[in-house]
Amino acid sequence: MISKSSHVVVVGSGLMGTGIAHAFASSGFVTTVVDTNSQALEKAIANIHAIFDGGVKLGKITEGDASAAKSRLHTETSVEEIPDNTCLLVETVSENLSVKQAVVKVAESVLSTDAIIATNTSALSVTEIASVLENPERVIGMHFFNPVHKMKLVELVLGLATDEDTIAITREWCKALNKTSILVNESPGLTTSRMSAMLGNEAMWMLQEGTASAEDIDTALRMGFNHPMGPLELGDLTGWDTRLSVLKYLHSTLGEKFRPCPLIIKMVAAGRYGRKTGHGVYKYDEDGQKVPGSGLKGSNL
Repeated sequence: MISKSSHVVVVGSGLMGTGIAHAFASSGFVTTVVDTNSQALEKAIANIHAIFDGGVKLGKITEGDASAAKSRLHTETSVEEIPDNTCLLVETVSENLSVKQAVVKVAESVLSTDAIIATNTSALSVTEIASVLENPERVIGMHFFNPVHKMKLVELVLGLATDEDTIAITREWCKALNKTSILVNESPGLTTSRMSAMLGNEAMWMLQEGTASAEDIDTALRMGFNHPMGPLELGDLTGWDTRLSVLKYLHSTLGEKFRPCPLIIKMVAAGRYGRKTGHGVYKYDEDGQKVPGSGLKGSNL
């Protein structure tokens, strides 16, 4: 059973790892963030603290609760050094099968036999990730959405070996985070990544063809379909390098309708990944805020 003494480990201190660690710490769980890059760890903790500080300023959390949540955060530079009482490990490393397999393999060697191993993959096979383990039944996909502290959905992705106990306990973890979970049988792109990849790719085709400016394409989705963020803004937030990787995988498994737009390939080649590099479809200032009027138009591609 889940209790506030349950310890959570998040492997990977990138955008998603940061958000997931914040979610667990703010929900009362002692949380350790693991990354081999100590500078990345420092940045992740600073970003989590900034989310808490922002919540205090907006009156969404008290200063005392924010301070307590910050104190529940810890860091390590190796999975082998994680606490013995870890009940749940969530890996959020790069979308590379061999890298993820290496992480879960080490995790299995140090975790207790009843601890759950979750992967935040948005496109790779949970079955393949778990195939290197002696007990693949305790592996499940736990796909969070960005920004984690605002998005209420978690896709729970079932690998071939995932058992009922793992499913039940992971759903309890989602409830503890005040998030809604859905069950998804393993399939390329799951449900949301598949639809989001298609939407973002089509938006880039429209931008490349000069159908409308980036601002107007995003406004169309926000105002016409009540999306909280336009597909080009979302691509900048997620990172076009990540989006391209997902599209290539979906193209190879699901066919021509997922062929990446050439503009995405061009932007990635130029290092214009989005918000994390300060320039994607839009430009961003030092604080990560979008520069007004900076979006691409068909005439300036």
